[in-house]
Amino acid sequence: MIQNAAFSGTGRQTFRWLYVLTGNLLMMCLGTVYAWSVFRIPVEQTFGIGTTLSGLPYMVSLAFYALFMLISGKYLSRFSPRLVITVGALLISAGWIGSAYASNIYVLTLTYGVVIGAGVGIAYGVPMAVVAKWFPDKKGLAVGLVLVGFGLSPLVTAPLARHLIEIYGGMQTFKLLGAAFGVIIPLLAFTLSYPPEHWNPDQKTKRLTSKADTTQGTRHERQIEYPSAVMIKTTSFKILYAAFLIGTMIGLMLIGMTGKVAVEWVGLSQGGAALLMSFFAVFNGIGRPAFGWLTDRFSFRRAAMLSFLSIMIASLLMIISNGSSQVAFGLAFSIFWFNLGGWLAIAPASTMTLFGTLHYSQNYGVVFTAYGIGAIIGVISSGLLVDWFGGYPTIFYLVFVLAMIGSLAVKLVSGKHST
Repeated sequence: MIQNAAFSGTGRQTFRWLYVLTGNLLMMCLGTVYAWSVFRIPVEQTFGIGTTLSGLPYMVSLAFYALFMLISGKYLSRFSPRLVITVGALLISAGWIGSAYASNIYVLTLTYGVVIGAGVGIAYGVPMAVVAKWFPDKKGLAVGLVLVGFGLSPLVTAPLARHLIEIYGGMQTFKLLGAAFGVIIPLLAFTLSYPPEHWNPDQKTKRLTSKADTTQGTRHERQIEYPSAVMIKTTSFKILYAAFLIGTMIGLMLIGMTGKVAVEWVGLSQGGAALLMSFFAVFNGIGRPAFGWLTDRFSFRRAAMLSFLSIMIASLLMIISNGSSQVAFGLAFSIFWFNLGGWLAIAPASTMTLFGTLHYSQNYGVVFTAYGIGAIIGVISSGLLVDWFGGYPTIFYLVFVLAMIGSLAVKLVSGKHST
């Protein structure tokens, strides 16, 4: 019907962008997990807990999100995008609604962490896989544009959640969001489908792709397709995995603490902190197509080095200002959020470039386990540092050191592995 018409002439060039839009909206729903910072202080007040325990639901959610990305990556090509996303949506909805009835932080960790995290992990890879197949000519840019929705989610959800919390309270807000996602996500999923096998947008694209292969030396796209068992033995994988782990560890620990840093160290109100999170979400969103383009245009190595360098600069801003400057806080955390978005584009784009598209879903599932490990280490370490030292400066010293280690690891890669 509409799809068949899209396969002829310029129609198919235009039609495929609808998948980017739909994927973007889906990611915006899934990315609500990043709004945890808005819930964190109400949760601490409700259960009478400290920073370390209040980070558990967020940490576990990100870990299960990564785990189920790995598990579901093996099956994405076997089932329709609609079915996979709908299964994920049911878990997400159940997790949000179940969180409203949590009696303590450990039950909340089960509902928000395990159930929502599993649902997001199941659904997350589908829009990327769909768009990557519709855009063989510009995979990094297209996937980055889809991922904008995940990063921009707090732009909408943080102030919305803050408003609902003020009216209904934190627990009731969990229920309202769960009901909404149970309807919206399956409806969006209904529009997704894969293109025909070996589909290409047009003959012009094929010629341009061939030219790019010969003039820019993107030899990895013309190499054999790497299955996961072979991929994990390569030096390129080990460097990508280590850099992705460090980049996401930094981003996730700081995004999860943005609200607390803003209120307790910088002196903003909770409403002001939620508003700033919407501002930061814009940077998180644009970081994805920006770094996706950089990775496509230059290389993984150059994009990674730029990311780590900017993180080091932002860390120094926070250390020097010592919580006394709202301007420094706004600038530094814009950079932190921008770079987390960047790593969530660098990793998938590099996985496709380095190891091919045939096994992409499973390969990226393996790479994405670094995200889960980074979440666990980052959230636990940052919470313990705040509880032990009673302040936030130590976190930014840690971030600076981690970024330096990441940049050195990437810099030491030999030229033959730098793409």
